[in-house]
Amino acid sequence: MTKDVRRAVVVGLGISNLPLIRYLIEQGVQVTATDRSSSEQLGDRMAELQRLGIKLVLGADYLAPLADHDEIYLTPGMRKDLPEIEAARARGAQIRGEAGVVLERCRAKTIGITGSAGKTTTTTLVGQILHAAGQHVHVGGNIGTPLIERVETMTPDETVVIELSSFQLQLTPPHSPQIAVWTNLSPNHLDIHSSMDEYVEAKKNIFRYQLSTGWLVANWDDPVVRAAAAEASARVCPFSLTGDPGAPTCAFQREDELVWRHHGVELPTVRTDEIKLVGEHNRENALAALATAYLAGAGMHAVRLILTSFRGVEHRIEPLGELHGATWYNDSKATSPAETLACLKALPAPIVLIAGGSDKGIPFDPIQPLVAAKVKAIVLTGPTAERIEQSVRAGGYDGPIFRARGMEEAVHAAAGFAAPGDAVVLSPACASFDAYKNFEERGKHFKALFRSLL
Repeated sequence: MTKDVRRAVVVGLGISNLPLIRYLIEQGVQVTATDRSSSEQLGDRMAELQRLGIKLVLGADYLAPLADHDEIYLTPGMRKDLPEIEAARARGAQIRGEAGVVLERCRAKTIGITGSAGKTTTTTLVGQILHAAGQHVHVGGNIGTPLIERVETMTPDETVVIELSSFQLQLTPPHSPQIAVWTNLSPNHLDIHSSMDEYVEAKKNIFRYQLSTGWLVANWDDPVVRAAAAEASARVCPFSLTGDPGAPTCAFQREDELVWRHHGVELPTVRTDEIKLVGEHNRENALAALATAYLAGAGMHAVRLILTSFRGVEHRIEPLGELHGATWYNDSKATSPAETLACLKALPAPIVLIAGGSDKGIPFDPIQPLVAAKVKAIVLTGPTAERIEQSVRAGGYDGPIFRARGMEEAVHAAAGFAAPGDAVVLSPACASFDAYKNFEERGKHFKALFRSLL
């Protein structure tokens, strides 16, 4: 008698799901792939899908196959409360994502990093520190590199550092990484999550399924993260910029030093003036990375080597150069008000701010005080321009606001406002999908336009 063939439907044909489809086929799974896009809209991906020889369901009825499949894989950035998904869940279908399969199948040590802001920088720092310490490290996840195609060859002496968004974490149960890191929590992605409560509950999956032998590295200065940490079954390692958390294992800033304490033994590691990253939020990221790397077996030499040399990742308050005495920065990764707030804190006044994009349903009130205090001119683009203008005006900003019809016009307008000594920054506080595929494409266009001004 032949064994039944596993059947799975993969919904969404984006960056992580194409490698997932290849992986499932290698595992002997019969795959149906679906997407609401047409074959023309899928472009180059269609050739790969046709080569794989799988069944495709495209267009308006792309969720129909969920009705007769019990193994369902969703693209992370889609609502999980659609009627077809709810119906599949109600009848007991297994609903998962690529990141969840990685956590389930991975034999390597796993470090997962999440947060509303700072997770990419922290993930990159941890990966580089562990590499400098001589460990064999795989870095991926939400950072843009799918790990699924490597998961079967990973060994127990290797380490996976995986950035996990709230969307991915909704699809990881019942698995959590051995070391979980939660950098912070602020309103985000409320266009996809049905509520703020759902967003917070998704984030908790970073530690919800850990064993008691695991670690949760948690931001003790964030009240939501700190309260959630009380639910952890794993050991908790707090980190704090504002003072000593008092735990036997923790990381904190004391005066001008970042200090690591493990089992009560303190190790001052790096002075704040040695860190090349700009801004208070990046000292927070450095503390999170420092604690995580030490827990993962790195020594002080590797930690110091990276924290004193790392200058940041692309699209995160990335210095571009000077034009007529004004310094320009690309902060296209700031897809929420909280991330723009961190940028405004980090940069010196006066600031010329380029903001706006697609709407995530988040209030812009958090940026009001610093816009009023530090910004001399604002250039707005995209569908959120009206909402941002109303918000900053209500917050006391009385400077000029220019509505641009696109990035090119925005850059030229910002150059017109800028004077020697100013900081000019693209920090949108919004997603990019009104005009770009992602924040990377937006940032690259901004950088190209800046270079054209030179």
